[in-house]
Formats: sequence, structure tokens, C-alpha cells
Amino acid sequence: MFQVFRNAWKIDELRKKILFTLFIVLLYRLGNSVPVPYINVDMLSSYFDSLGNTVLGLYNAMSGGAFSSATIFALSIQPYINASIIMNLLCIAIPALERMQKEGGEEGRKKIASITRYATVGIGLLQGLAFYLLIKNNNMLIESGIWQGIVIIMTFAAGSALLMWMGEQITEFGIGNGISIILFASIISRLPSATIMMVQNLMNGSLKWYALIGIILGVIAIIVLIVFVTNAERRIPIQYSKRVVGRKMYGGQSTHLPLKVNMAGVIPIIFAQSIASLPATIAAFLPAPAEGSFWAKFLEAIDTTSVVYMIAYFLLIIAFSYFYTTLQFNPVEVANNLRKNGGFIPGFRAGRPTVDFIRKVLNKVTLFGAIYLSIIALLPLIFSSVSDVAGIALGGTSIIIVVGVALEIVKSLESQMLLRHYKGFLE
Repeated sequence: MFQVFRNAWKIDELRKKILFTLFIVLLYRLGNSVPVPYINVDMLSSYFDSLGNTVLGLYNAMSGGAFSSATIFALSIQPYINASIIMNLLCIAIPALERMQKEGGEEGRKKIASITRYATVGIGLLQGLAFYLLIKNNNMLIESGIWQGIVIIMTFAAGSALLMWMGEQITEFGIGNGISIILFASIISRLPSATIMMVQNLMNGSLKWYALIGIILGVIAIIVLIVFVTNAERRIPIQYSKRVVGRKMYGGQSTHLPLKVNMAGVIPIIFAQSIASLPATIAAFLPAPAEGSFWAKFLEAIDTTSVVYMIAYFLLIIAFSYFYTTLQFNPVEVANNLRKNGGFIPGFRAGRPTVDFIRKVLNKVTLFGAIYLSIIALLPLIFSSVSDVAGIALGGTSIIIVVGVALEIVKSLESQMLLRHYKGFLE
């Protein structure tokens, strides 16, 4: 990876793109230090210390701690991610949007992107309003009033819209994958403070040296597994029939249909964690239950270190992996495209047999990918439960995002260097 960056830095155009990307990331990190007015940040940070196992704790991790500090980028890119997921679902559910996406060409994609931007602003306003009501109901405002509320909500929404624009600038003028790079920077920004805390725990004896070694070895093993599975794919052989057009013969070559093992990415973990931690999130907004009551026992049973929570978390990841993969990959459409282009899978007739075979292979691959996601997500929880070490710096979700984005950046730089190599050769 470092060799790729070193080679890219030698190319003048790529060096400018890397510097532009770093400049945008620097602006983002500076914005994460600018607090929204009228909010008591100290009280809010103390309040979030007890919400690490809730949905709000997940949002705080994805924003690099900006959510608990109520900065102008507190909402991070969550509104854009939610808007993108909603648009993907609507493009499947609404035929007009599906035609626009598939048959509209570049103009159709621009319209979809424009709708996603407007949806991001709308979701940012809703999330900003919800965040403001949370702060107001817990008496964490320095000054309260209609004007103060409007300023807070609009600042949160404007911050999410500005962050979306910054991500698009990285995609267009930087090294690409702008939204992913911003999310990458958010997660990595928590690493230094988490490392310092871990060293302090080691010094005061609350963290044993063998537990620290176990954490380091576990993170390395998880990274190796993520890299292996991210690049893994199941290749279905495809044969194209020969056909004669005029005096030329076309087709006859063999290729393959690649099916990614982890086609759904990190989305199933995010969905599963949001739903599994929903009871804890609701309980955080309610008065503390009486000791020994049914509600108190129920909350203790669904704690993140409990077996019930882990089983529910595991099943939800499996379910959402199949659900999201079904949305992303349509075997019927793939089989129809093969038939139209004269391609077929050896040993299977075109049409229904091809669809059934692709669906069967897809289900097996998805099951393996879902189990892989479950292992990555549950390992930090199991380790924390067994060793009594809380607050591991990078959870399974964060590591998948960080490693996945790093691989994307390396591939993007390699493709751009290869393009310039061929361009220079031809010139």
C-alpha cells in the first residue's frame, strides 16, 4: 500500500489530487472542532458516556466523536447514507425510478443523484430536529428559545449538506470515493485517543499486558480476514456461442461471472446493530426502572454482553445480508442479459435453469459472507465480555469500513496510475 502511495506521489497530477483530498479532510477535521452555539457540550459529552451501546453511540462512532460534541458536522454523513439507501430501495419499488436508473443513461443518473441530495437535506433537517429535542429535553441548552432552536437545527442540517458537497469534491477532483474517505477519517480520528486510554489502563493495572497482546493479535487477524474476504469472489464460468456477422465471426470466448463473497458490505451490520440496540436506546430516554422490576431484568438480559443480544445480533446480520444482497443482485436480470448476448453457463440451459443455478450459488456465497460479517461483529463483544475490557478502540464494524476504504483507495490509485502509463505509452 505504501509503495502505491509512493509511486502515485511521483506523478504530478496524482500528487495534486492527493493534496486536494488531504486539504478537504483537514477542513473536515477543523469543522469537527467547531461547536454549535447555545449547547452545553460538557453535559452532552457526559450524557453520551452512558449511551455507548445504543444507536446514538453508533452514530457517535461513525462521526468520529463529533455527535457527542455537538459540532457543525455532528450528523456526519449519516443523512447521505440514509438517503442513498432509501433511493436504492425506491428504485426497486417504483418502476419509473428503476427505468430512470437503468435506461436513462448519464442524464438519469444525474437526476437520481440530484434527488438523493435533496433527500439528504430533508433527512438532515429531521435528524437535526430530533437531536435538538434530545438536547432540549435533557436540559443541555445554555439558552433556549425559538431562534436558538432554528439556529441549532439549521446548523446541523447545513453541516451534513456541506459534508456531502465536500465528499463529492473529493470524488470529482481528488482520488475518488469521497464519502468513504470522510467516513474513514472519522473512524481513524478516534484511534489516537483510544490508544492513549488503552496505555493508561495498562499503566494503572486495569488492563493486563496479555489482554493488550490479545487485542493487538485479534485486530491483526481480523484485518487479514477482511482483506481476504473482501477480495474473494465465486466465479461462475460463462461461454459465449459463436456467431457469424458478414465475413467476421464473433463470440466463442470463455469468461466468468464474478460473485463477491461479501456483496452487501457493512450495511447488514449497521442495520442489525441499529435494531438490536433499539431497546437500549428507548430505555435511555425513559426514567431508570426500579431494581428487580421486569423492565430492569429485561434490559439486563439484552445488554450487549448478554447471550440473548449476541444471538439476536447474529440472526439479524444473517437476515439483512440476504435482504440487501437480494436488492443488489437480480439473478433473473443477469440470466436475461446472458441470453441476449449469446452467453450461457456450461451444463445449464438458458432461462429458468440458469436463474435457479445462479440463485443457488448466490445463496451459498451470501451465507458464507453473512457468517463472516457475524464473526467480525461479535468477536469484539465476546472479547469484552470474557476479558472485562470495555471500549475497544476499533470495533468489528469500524475495522471493516477502514480496511475496505483503504483497499478502495489503493485500487483507485493503481487504476489511475495504470491509465496514465498506457496514456504515456500511446503518446
